[in-house]
Amino acid sequence: MSVSGFLDKFKRKWGISSSVDIILILVVFSLAGMSIVQVRVPVFNLLGLEDANWGIKTLVYLAVVFPAYQFFLLFYGFILGQFGFFWEKEKKMGRWIMNLLSKNSSSKKSDS
Repeated sequence: MSVSGFLDKFKRKWGISSSVDIILILVVFSLAGMSIVQVRVPVFNLLGLEDANWGIKTLVYLAVVFPAYQFFLLFYGFILGQFGFFWEKEKKMGRWIMNLLSKNSSSKKSDS
C-alpha cells in the first residue's frame, strides 16, 4: 500500500478531510507514545516496582500510565491543533468504559 493509500484509509476511517491533519494526528500518537515510555520507568522506580511481578506492574500500568498516556494525547493534540479530534476519541472511550463498568455492575447485582 502506498503512503497516499495509507493516509486515505485513515482519512475515511476517522472522517478527516486533510492529509496534513492525518499526519499531525499520527505525530501526536508518536509523541504521546515516546513520552509515556520516558515517564513509565521513573514512575515504576518511584513506586518501587522495578522487581515487582508482571501482575502488579500491569495493574499499576493500567491505573497510572494509561491515564497519563491519555493526558499526553490531549496535550500534544492541543499543541498541534488536533485537540478536538482527540477530545472526541477520549469522550467515546470514556463512554465505552462507563458502559462496560455499568454492565459488569448490573450483572453482578442480578447474580446476587
